[in-house]
Amino acid sequence: MHGNFSSVFKGSGLEFSDLRQYQYGDDVRHIDWNTTAKGHGTFVKLFKEEKEQTVFFLLDVSASLLVGRESNSKLSILKEVTGVLAFSALQEAGHIGFCAYTDKIEKFMAPSSGKKHGYRVISELFKLQPENTSTDLKAGLRFTLQTLNRKSLVFVVSDFLDEGYEDLLKAVAKKHDLIVIQVHDPLEIDMPNLGIIPIFDPESRTTTYVNTSSKLFKTRLNENSSRLQALKNLCKQWQADYVPIQTDKDFVPALVKLFRVRK
Repeated sequence: MHGNFSSVFKGSGLEFSDLRQYQYGDDVRHIDWNTTAKGHGTFVKLFKEEKEQTVFFLLDVSASLLVGRESNSKLSILKEVTGVLAFSALQEAGHIGFCAYTDKIEKFMAPSSGKKHGYRVISELFKLQPENTSTDLKAGLRFTLQTLNRKSLVFVVSDFLDEGYEDLLKAVAKKHDLIVIQVHDPLEIDMPNLGIIPIFDPESRTTTYVNTSSKLFKTRLNENSSRLQALKNLCKQWQADYVPIQTDKDFVPALVKLFRVRK
């Protein structure tokens, strides 16, 4: 029941992983005497830790995810991607759980094992109807850090239309094995010149008329594009995996590429 994965966490196991210099408190039974005998210091062996994998999904279900066509909205793509990943985790006999948030915790299912629980996780996700519309990614990340006591594989799936969450996301990357999946709609970064049109904000439930031909509007679109690149750079810096998902494209190749890279 340990799953057919290679853990990224170092610990006591059977498969040799790496060497590092001896530190006070290390188990002397793990000293590599052959390397130590070369006279460059005392070294201990590190092994890949063997344990059941916990897969946890932190999911943004705020109203900003309703952008896009109804069948291809960011929220519908988010649910499909999570469903595919959950089925994949079931094949590895892992523990699966999720937390869906807006500006509050909308739904939480603690990680557990078994196909029955896995199918229930997917069912509850697709049935979920959020009560609130706003976004508070910081609250979701804080809840994840407080809830997961053991190192886990954490998927954060969101459009990341929020501010001030970077420090908490970094904390998750340090404590867990983090994969960031950013869902966006192409109209958020590239909209044709349509003149003055009404744009509805699903979070504030207000309608604003904007000039899509103006320099100010184009600047805001460029800022959205820069935001995507900035998050990608941060993930690279924190050694976390980053996967961009676009609503008008098939997400399967992006997930296949992720699995290949991690393998």
